[in-house]
Amino acid sequence: MSAGANLRTTAAALPGGFRAEPRTILPGATIGVLGGGQLGRMMALAGSAMGYRFVALDPTPDAPCGQVADQIVAAYDDVEAARELARRADVITYEFENVDADVAALLEAEAYVPQGSALLRTTQHRLREKRAVEAAGARVAPYAEIRSLGDLREAAGRFGFPCVLKTATGGYDGKGQWVIRSEAEIEPAYDALSRAKTELVLEQFIRFDKELSVIAARSPRGEIRTFPAAENVHVENILHLSIVPARVPEAVRREAEELAVRIAEGLNVVGLIAVEMFWSAEQGLFVNELAPRPHNSGHYTMDACRTSQFEQHVRAICNLPLGDPALLTPVVMVNVLGRHLEPVIARFAQPDEAAARLRVKPSLHLYGKRDAAPKRKMGHVNVLASSVEDALAWMDETKIWKV
Repeated sequence: MSAGANLRTTAAALPGGFRAEPRTILPGATIGVLGGGQLGRMMALAGSAMGYRFVALDPTPDAPCGQVADQIVAAYDDVEAARELARRADVITYEFENVDADVAALLEAEAYVPQGSALLRTTQHRLREKRAVEAAGARVAPYAEIRSLGDLREAAGRFGFPCVLKTATGGYDGKGQWVIRSEAEIEPAYDALSRAKTELVLEQFIRFDKELSVIAARSPRGEIRTFPAAENVHVENILHLSIVPARVPEAVRREAEELAVRIAEGLNVVGLIAVEMFWSAEQGLFVNELAPRPHNSGHYTMDACRTSQFEQHVRAICNLPLGDPALLTPVVMVNVLGRHLEPVIARFAQPDEAAARLRVKPSLHLYGKRDAAPKRKMGHVNVLASSVEDALAWMDETKIWKV
């Protein structure tokens, strides 16, 4: 029997939604992280400053988190590696939602996993996620489960064009989806996405004015704090900018933050949850996706808020009082992709006349990844300024991020 099969058999015997009694994990303890990417790295850097130790489980040697913490190099479905993580950690969290949910379920039985695996299973599946969002009292775009080409033709006829076909599992940064713009694209879209051998979902296309996100933190004791809403700009389905304060009416920012609180409470979240939304001036807010972890659109908090999203996540899973998420200064976060890496490093190695003139403070954060593929996230820059317009002006003058 394979390790993965053994793990699935073991996890299947566990009670659904099992979650251990809350406990407070004090500094000096060890936090185990499922996943060793950049989110784990930044979590470990923030938590180490608070006095915690970290150990990550990731199959890639010298992963970004493994460069700043201990690392167990093993596949995510490796039973013995998961148990070693449990032995070495006082509390376990995850840094991205595509971690094997069966691993998380196994660890719930043998370690302290305050986030549990139920939310992980929900957010790994778009249909379950949409139903959970609706149950929490928030709106999603009209959608339909697609089981056949006939289902797709019928739903596309109801929703009109364009509409968006997505795989129910997997996919990020635009992967696993197809914007269907005409009847002629229905069959090719179905043929391409059905190869994933998972359920499909069709969404009505929302003609939005802005994309927003709010990150909420919730502790086992029920304390909830939200970070200020970010306005997000995507290029080629990859997050390009997060602009804070979001350039929407104040009432919309408040409503977005209230929605995030409602979802965090309704889904019994522990730790962070990022709530991505569409805002239409005519139709209001629609929840698009959830991520039960620190999120790319929250990287601005590292330099612009009293408490970063990474410190807040550590506080939440350890059942410490949550920190003040207040915004200290306007900020624009811009992702550094592989194609930007060399010019960004060169720029930060030289005096910056534009930053001095515009009175902005750009802060560079790199992730320690070895291979700089053109669309791979290698780092980000937080541009602090007296206004988001000044921060955007600095970006425009650098000419690195011209799109």
